[in-house]
Amino acid sequence: MFLNLTNKITDSYSSKYEYAIAILASLMVYRELGTMLILVFITLNLIFYKKLEFNSKKLLPIAIIAIPIILDLFFLWNNEELSEGLKHLEKRLSFFIFPLLIISQPFSINLRKILKIYSVIFCGSLFMLLVRFIVENPELIRKYIEGVDLWEMGYAFASSTSVHAPALNMHVSFLVIVNMYLLVTHFIYQKGRILNYRLILFVGSILMLLIINTRLAIANALIGILLVLFNEVYIKKVSSKKMNSFIAGIGLIFFIVLFGFIKVFPYITEKYTSVTFAHVDKIGQLDEFENPEGEIFNSLVTRLSIWKTAWDRAQNDLLIGVGAADGKHELNQAYIDTNQIFLQKYKFPTHNQYLDYLLKFGIFGLLGLLIFIFYSFWIGWKLNSSIALFFSFLCFASNLTDDFFIRYDGITFFALWLSIFTNIYWNTLLNKD
Repeated sequence: MFLNLTNKITDSYSSKYEYAIAILASLMVYRELGTMLILVFITLNLIFYKKLEFNSKKLLPIAIIAIPIILDLFFLWNNEELSEGLKHLEKRLSFFIFPLLIISQPFSINLRKILKIYSVIFCGSLFMLLVRFIVENPELIRKYIEGVDLWEMGYAFASSTSVHAPALNMHVSFLVIVNMYLLVTHFIYQKGRILNYRLILFVGSILMLLIINTRLAIANALIGILLVLFNEVYIKKVSSKKMNSFIAGIGLIFFIVLFGFIKVFPYITEKYTSVTFAHVDKIGQLDEFENPEGEIFNSLVTRLSIWKTAWDRAQNDLLIGVGAADGKHELNQAYIDTNQIFLQKYKFPTHNQYLDYLLKFGIFGLLGLLIFIFYSFWIGWKLNSSIALFFSFLCFASNLTDDFFIRYDGITFFALWLSIFTNIYWNTLLNKD
């Protein structure tokens, strides 16, 4: 009787804990709300601190996820001002707090349950914010429909949610794949109908992705869709004529949505062809443009010019870097030294996490980041989870064109989800033992 009561209490605790994580994951992208939810989450963990079980086998994965904050601690002395170094360290506390609290739980988190809640809440919040945006910004909507300044509405909508557009679209691309995964697995394993609310959430999240419209996020989502279909249908050996028809149907839905969007907004085709790869012969020569703000502000050639400058500057302090707090200043000084007025004016960050860590922490920083990303691939492979595998790919690819480990919306996203996947793997392994 006592054992049954204990099991019921444990089950109740784990169920409530999963709800807490799902709500946090759903709304964490909105900084003010997310910060409040993180504090509530930490408080709940402290109240139930006796539930935590520290196992020596979990120390290494906790340390790997905490690599960004370990680098901050190890190279704290390398900052020109200690107080600024401590501020940067504080920003990355989630890389330690989330793995410590989540991996130390004694039970394996129910991933599917979390994804279901996450899908509904995050989609719902985005749809409500979009409706509010449409009501409050009719002029932008009119320009968007007429094909004028299409990039402007996506960035304006993201700003209205208090999230930077590339960061929001990274979250939305993950949401698209979560919706895709839930739809596919529901159809395969639960023999459900494809025509249900999950299809609506899937199509709705694709439309949201296209509205915000950052190039890498859309490419990541396409790769993720192919990964889920390949892994769930062919690798897991559930292929059949019925499944092939299902895959064809999903592909058709996606391309109908995409084709319809392109038909209404034809500038999209131009953006992803000639505009994206224009002027790549002008790397490091952006001041030759008469109107760089209007012609190349968010272009590939601007990113390549930034990366070249960051790479050249990093060579001067390759062993230990320039310090976390001084990286942006040193990069801006490099713009001045190389007489790149446009880049200097806007003080562009590296927009590449690999170069950012190389500049700030030298080769140790780059090595630490690669270990972090390799570990995320390893966890996804060991779990044989389509979502975990896509997450690791997203971590690798997104940080090629942005520096998400210096941003709240990237730090919390990667720290939380990798901690969730690690909890599932290690607790499953230890419970087997």
